[in-house]
Amino acid sequence: MTVELRPFGTRCNIQCHYCYQDPRRITGQLARKFDMDKMKEAILDEGGPFSLFGGEPLMVPIPDLKELWSWGHAQFGQNTIQTNGTLIRQEHVELFRSYNVSVGISVDGPAELNELRWAGRDDVTRAMTARTERAIELLCREGIRTSLIITLHRSNAVGERLGRLVDWVRSLERLGVIAIRLHLLESEFDEIRRRYALTTQENVTALQAFLALETQLGTLAIDVFQDMRRMLVGNDRNATCVWKSCDPYTTRAVRGVEGDGQRSNCGRTNKEGIEFVKSDLEGFERTLALYATPQAAGGCKGCRFFLMCRGHCPGTAIDGDWRNRSEHCEVWKAMFVQLERELAARGHTPLSLHRHRTVVERRMLEGWCKGRNLPLADEVAKLRTAANRSNWRRELDVIRQDVTAALRTSHGREANETS
Repeated sequence: MTVELRPFGTRCNIQCHYCYQDPRRITGQLARKFDMDKMKEAILDEGGPFSLFGGEPLMVPIPDLKELWSWGHAQFGQNTIQTNGTLIRQEHVELFRSYNVSVGISVDGPAELNELRWAGRDDVTRAMTARTERAIELLCREGIRTSLIITLHRSNAVGERLGRLVDWVRSLERLGVIAIRLHLLESEFDEIRRRYALTTQENVTALQAFLALETQLGTLAIDVFQDMRRMLVGNDRNATCVWKSCDPYTTRAVRGVEGDGQRSNCGRTNKEGIEFVKSDLEGFERTLALYATPQAAGGCKGCRFFLMCRGHCPGTAIDGDWRNRSEHCEVWKAMFVQLERELAARGHTPLSLHRHRTVVERRMLEGWCKGRNLPLADEVAKLRTAANRSNWRRELDVIRQDVTAALRTSHGREANETS
């Protein structure tokens, strides 16, 4: 669980062309002040720790950042921030170091590869991107834990630009970046998707390029492939939210806190500028409906990867309707197939190919019907325990048969000797 603290809501110093928060901005929901005490109270109620989020959270003044992070460090021993990196100065770096702040940078590549993170004019956008690149170098040089979120689109992940992006990520490992999270482009507007989104095959090609890169990396992790492998073997303990049955009205993995202390959900589920109040009760209507709905009608019925994917993020649902599966379904399915083959080639049996997969599905469905999101890892462990017990019983039967046969032979030999 992450508590996303958004002191200024969706206010930002740049205007990314594809930003999923744009509907809220269009409706004028731009906070201009925050209440420190109410934010702290809400964070404690949620259980913390928190990640400073936005919009752009470094628009918060330095003194307020210091108060938040010193408090967060005292309460939880750590802090996190997700930023576009354009505003990072040495003062921020000192705060990062003093209060154990891990820094996530949202950037789509160097130079023109980052052009969709628009700042009003081409020259200003390039200058902002250069600032972000320098900030990444500074953070790594100063020993600050740094990771990146990269969104794949037509400006950074096709043709020679894809090669440049992969080479750039390779260079980031040498700098000291510890992790990369890859996002497929999400937008609430058809025109934006038409202009900038990759086709299914282009997305698959881009992800395959990073999958190939992964084999060349040592310390830098590409989390999407780690998650998918974990899910394929039934280990969801550390998998990220998109693989774990997200309810768009509670978004278990993201507990949002706004600047006035209001609780909110993950912003990716907010469509048409509507910020729904967080529900107190988690439901699994989407998961259950997807399992039962034919794929031709927007569901997941019959998909062997359902336990691993569960329709993926409701924020990327077909037609923006959370009741549908992700519009990127074919992309994820293609990657699951490839990773499934890799696991099988190494002697592992992916859950997707396991002869008792439907048994686990049934147990998970029973949990969802009762309002419980059972840990997949626990259900797989039960399956393995049952299989081991069954194997043990078979082995015991063989031993008993061998002993019985040996006794019979022995008794026969004794009878012969007596006669």
